[in-house]
Amino acid sequence: MLYIIGLGLGDERDITLRGLEAVKKCSKVFIEAYTSLLSFGLSSHGLCTLENLYGKSITLADREMVEEKADDILSDARHSDVGFLVVGDPFGATTHSDLVVRAKKLGVDVKVIHNASVMNAIGICGLQLYRYGETVSIPFFTETWRPDSFYEKIQRNCTLGLHTLCLLVRMDIRVKEPSLESLCRGKKQYEPPRYMTINTAIEQLLEVEQMRGESAFCEDTDCVGFARLGSEDQMIVAGSMRQLLEVDFGAPLHCLVIAGKTHPVEEEMLDFYKLKGESAESEHKQTA
Repeated sequence: MLYIIGLGLGDERDITLRGLEAVKKCSKVFIEAYTSLLSFGLSSHGLCTLENLYGKSITLADREMVEEKADDILSDARHSDVGFLVVGDPFGATTHSDLVVRAKKLGVDVKVIHNASVMNAIGICGLQLYRYGETVSIPFFTETWRPDSFYEKIQRNCTLGLHTLCLLVRMDIRVKEPSLESLCRGKKQYEPPRYMTINTAIEQLLEVEQMRGESAFCEDTDCVGFARLGSEDQMIVAGSMRQLLEVDFGAPLHCLVIAGKTHPVEEEMLDFYKLKGESAESEHKQTA
């Protein structure tokens, strides 16, 4: 049996009771280490934190292991219980759907144990979940690669009055991603981790808007910035793009919501997170 177990968003304590029971009966346990991170990261200390609570040795599964050596994981799951831990919910990334498909094709039984993810936790700001349009990912720009395919999706959402969740955590975590130079040489050498901030995301969005000039959004567009969502020190700040550019959101992970047309009930809740003065930044850190 292959158990795919969501860990939630904060730390090792966010696993569900059902998830913990599954982990404890697995002979091998892996943790996916590239689509998201828990609040304490996945250093050796972080892994020990998980192992101490779960009572199991945990193997770090990077992108290369999951996408190129998944058969090794699935082979063990044919004869014993294997746990695959995922930060957030198991289906928050397409890679995990692919793992399920491959398992079923090999005749491996799969059991999924869900948990909270960014896709529903953003509801804390007051913008109602059913009023969101298509989610987009904002990749890091380089000198030679400045994609803008997300622009049309944001524009379409805005036209319909829908909110847009901008993920800065999938392509953009870049944990253990091979460098372009090393790929050209045929040898994988990995770049250090990079985490996109809300500030960088807004700068890139405004650059694309200036280039496209179709008024999908502007510096005065209302947004909500989230940092370390689900953690004890989560930070939630609402304001215009111009205002959020000046906020220090601190450590990763970050995500951004571009607000669409808001309902009075949404506005009342959102008002608790709006910037109101010089002390707002520290206030939001304490109360979010």
